[in-house]
Amino acid sequence: MSRESYGAAQHAAGAVIRAARLALGGTPAFAATRPPGHHALPGAAMGFCLINHVVVAARAVIEEDGLDRVLIVDWDVHHGNGTQAMVERDPRIRYVSLHQWPLYPGTGREEERGVGNVFNVPRPPGLPRVTYIRDLNDAVARATEQWKPDLFLISAGFDALAGDPLAQFPLEPEDYVSWVREWQTLGVPMASLLEGGYAPARVAQAAAAHVRALA
Repeated sequence: MSRESYGAAQHAAGAVIRAARLALGGTPAFAATRPPGHHALPGAAMGFCLINHVVVAARAVIEEDGLDRVLIVDWDVHHGNGTQAMVERDPRIRYVSLHQWPLYPGTGREEERGVGNVFNVPRPPGLPRVTYIRDLNDAVARATEQWKPDLFLISAGFDALAGDPLAQFPLEPEDYVSWVREWQTLGVPMASLLEGGYAPARVAQAAAAHVRALA
């Protein structure tokens, strides 16, 4: 941290709110934010995260813009413990997370269901890429069965890419594209925000592919 870190996090949270509102207005949007947010708890920073941007945005559009249902899908390789902790008692928000297990922060078991609004997909490294793609798609399908969200928010960490130094998932940029294409069939406004990713060249490649798919 530096003395400017908290201000940067505040601007990041604002950028995600703006991305959400752009999506609601018909323009899919990606917030290239730093620091990330999905580990941040209501009263504590954690895992490089100071403010939980995706939850701030979800609550903003519910409380200020009158939305009834927001879906958060988190494909960062680490479980978004902060996001889950902040929404697991709020039936207006559903949370789906694919993450490596076991891995930091040690949360995100399948049996952690909140009020029926949490859908965790913990998976070990070393599985075929198609397995991770299928399993996250299946979880999103379960989360949206007879529950169509008003807004689809993606916590887009790119540390599940092959070659990331902090994890061992094998994904490639085209896998993120395939997820977006699948979920666009729901016909729900979509916005995303940058979470983790520690191989900068790979993050750039995947983020660019993701933005092209959103557009």
